[in-house]
Amino acid sequence: MQLLCQRETNDFHAQKSVIRVNFTMFKKILTRFQQMADEILTSLLSKWKWGGGRRVVVIMLLTLHLALWFGVHSIWARPLLFAHLGLFLMWQPIWRGEEKLSSSSALVIIGISTLALFWLNWWLLAFWVGGLFSIVGGRVLAFQSLLQRARYLLAMAYLLAVQLFWVTPQLFSLRVTGEASGYLMMYVLPIVLGGIALIPAERERLQKSVTFDLIYSLLLFTMLTLLMLGSLTFMSLANVSYFESLLRTLFLMALVLFVLGWLWNPRLGFSGFQTLFSRYFLNVGTPFELWIKQLAEDSSREESPEIFLRIASKHLAELPWLTGVRWSCEGARGQHGETGKYDFTWADQDMRLFLYARYSLAPAILMHIHLLCQVMSHFYHAKKSEQHLRELMRLKAVHETGARVTHDLKNMLQSLLVLISVVEKQPEQAKSILMNQLPVMANRIEMALAKLKIAGKQEADALMPLEMWWQTLQERQQYRNLEWVCNFRITEAQQIPYAMFDNILDNLIENARNKRMHNEEISITVTLLDAPLRLMVCDTGGAVSEQIATRLLRTVVDSEDGLGVGLFQAARWAENLGFRLSLQQNREGCVCFELREIK
Repeated sequence: MQLLCQRETNDFHAQKSVIRVNFTMFKKILTRFQQMADEILTSLLSKWKWGGGRRVVVIMLLTLHLALWFGVHSIWARPLLFAHLGLFLMWQPIWRGEEKLSSSSALVIIGISTLALFWLNWWLLAFWVGGLFSIVGGRVLAFQSLLQRARYLLAMAYLLAVQLFWVTPQLFSLRVTGEASGYLMMYVLPIVLGGIALIPAERERLQKSVTFDLIYSLLLFTMLTLLMLGSLTFMSLANVSYFESLLRTLFLMALVLFVLGWLWNPRLGFSGFQTLFSRYFLNVGTPFELWIKQLAEDSSREESPEIFLRIASKHLAELPWLTGVRWSCEGARGQHGETGKYDFTWADQDMRLFLYARYSLAPAILMHIHLLCQVMSHFYHAKKSEQHLRELMRLKAVHETGARVTHDLKNMLQSLLVLISVVEKQPEQAKSILMNQLPVMANRIEMALAKLKIAGKQEADALMPLEMWWQTLQERQQYRNLEWVCNFRITEAQQIPYAMFDNILDNLIENARNKRMHNEEISITVTLLDAPLRLMVCDTGGAVSEQIATRLLRTVVDSEDGLGVGLFQAARWAENLGFRLSLQQNREGCVCFELREIK
């Protein structure tokens, strides 16, 4: 008994091993068969896609033609229509052909196709042919090539003829068209299919990125349905034949389209339908427009680029197409919303956006979102430019103030040097001179310190009577061998911004004295004129070179004589206070600078 049980056990394990080996071999054969099928299908697709999908279109219409010719009750109708649906999925312009269908999507398509073929009737075929006619028509205007348009126009003509002269008579049992429809399906329409196949192949050069016009397709489907139902209405009401009712419907539709086209543009005092429908065509109130409005408000309210980007990305995440947005820029980062199954990245310089969506987005929506990101990037970089300009303006103000204070300090040191030389040469008169000049020097030092505190702002220069300033100036510069000229009587009411006058006059005198170091015979004259108030400093030295003269007082000039930053800053200071500093004369032996009051 034990031997019998052991033998049966061994037989069972042997059979199990054989089954396992057979199953493994069957799995390998099935995998190999699947690979061969994929290779054959890929080869067929590559061949059929040659010529811009011409062969796919022809075979798709040919299978439809045979199915319609055999009729809904034929055993060949359903296999032919099933093949037609497969070819349609290969050709269709609605979904992107490079994407693989998921298992759920494939099951849904197969289920709907199976149900449609199970309940196959002429109503279903009429709806399908009308939809196919509208899809082909929505693709016509997307091509630049005339041959491509001609191919799709022939396909539209074929589908229109099938719908009007074969499907509709079969649908409503119009026996009067039976013989003519038979000749059409047997001889004429196959010639049209042959014409589609014989059109030379060209690469499909799209006129725009969208290869399918939904609105145009809906209009074509509506017009075809109206043509069918209008023809049947004329047959019932006027008791005429199908062909006569079809001609009446075509004439009436053409008349209505002509009138609408004539009334579309303004004529004879009528504003036209174009203005009445403009608010629908402009899509006022779309998420794009509302988001742009919100973006402009955030831009005007926020100065910081990082804060603006955080707020703008938050509003971007609220769009109905997205579930969340993650952003990063120059070390700062943040996230709004939730991550989704589908994500894509948008980057521009230092700004990066990671956008998440729950479903796969169509190309048109992706272009739409890219446009939104581009607009947000422009606003963000504009904010960065504004911030950079503010920093530059502040640095510029600090530099200008520093340059101005530097020249003030230089002029004050020169004045102190003069006072020290007076003390050394005339110690008896030094006390009275110091008593007069030290308060002036202290006042100038206080003004220099005040400028450092208000860097970048418009400093309000203190005023001094012109007569007092003129006398103080002569006392301070009395040992520099200068000529002083005043051709009018100074009144006590005349006041000037003396700090600016001191700065400009010290710069001009110092530049003229630099010339005297090379030629001691050069004379320097300081002249005060009236109506309008003018202060002139002239010397008899050499003329300023033309290259320097054209840039002097307008920008910083590099020169060994010191004609550069000081005069440039002085000219800007004078302009801010209502004066103009200019090089009045520039010739050999007569170089004059003039400070003139602008009224």
